[in-house]
Amino acid sequence: MRTRAAAGILTAALTALLLAPAAPAAAHNALRSATPAQDARLTAAPTSVTLRFLQRLNPEFTTIVVSDADRQRVPTGVPAVDGTTGTVTVDKPLTNGTYTVAYRVVSADGHPVQGSYRFTVADPAAPAASPPPASAGAVTSADAPSAPISATGADDGPPVAPVAGGAVVALAVAGAVVWLLRRRAS
Repeated sequence: MRTRAAAGILTAALTALLLAPAAPAAAHNALRSATPAQDARLTAAPTSVTLRFLQRLNPEFTTIVVSDADRQRVPTGVPAVDGTTGTVTVDKPLTNGTYTVAYRVVSADGHPVQGSYRFTVADPAAPAASPPPASAGAVTSADAPSAPISATGADDGPPVAPVAGGAVVALAVAGAVVWLLRRRAS
């Protein structure tokens, strides 16, 4: 009777382990803060953009792009990476207008993470930028909703191979325990 109870407890524990939700996002990097910040309204144009992440960045897989309201890429330097921080310098002064910062980094687990956010330059001493031409009813980058600062790329959930491998190992352990309990009872 005792072996059946132990087998039942073990089976319940293994089933709970297999059915528990995986937490792959814990291994994924995320944007912690940015300068200029999301939705910031600046009275002076920034000369650089700095992004701070939760995990260390790999300089080979760090991309930071600044675009204007016309979706034209703003000339910047190559991202300078220092630990969890990536910075690009803006090569020419920004005019008044809305800008989008887009980033793509790779997490420690190899999963790419990307996102974007906007900020606005509203320098009262600078000339106003001309609004982008838009056809009637068209959504421009200025009208489009911005992604939250911690946005990530499409996450397909946990990688299939490790989850399947874990399930196979758990089933093998459960099978071995049942076999040992039956052998012991005989």
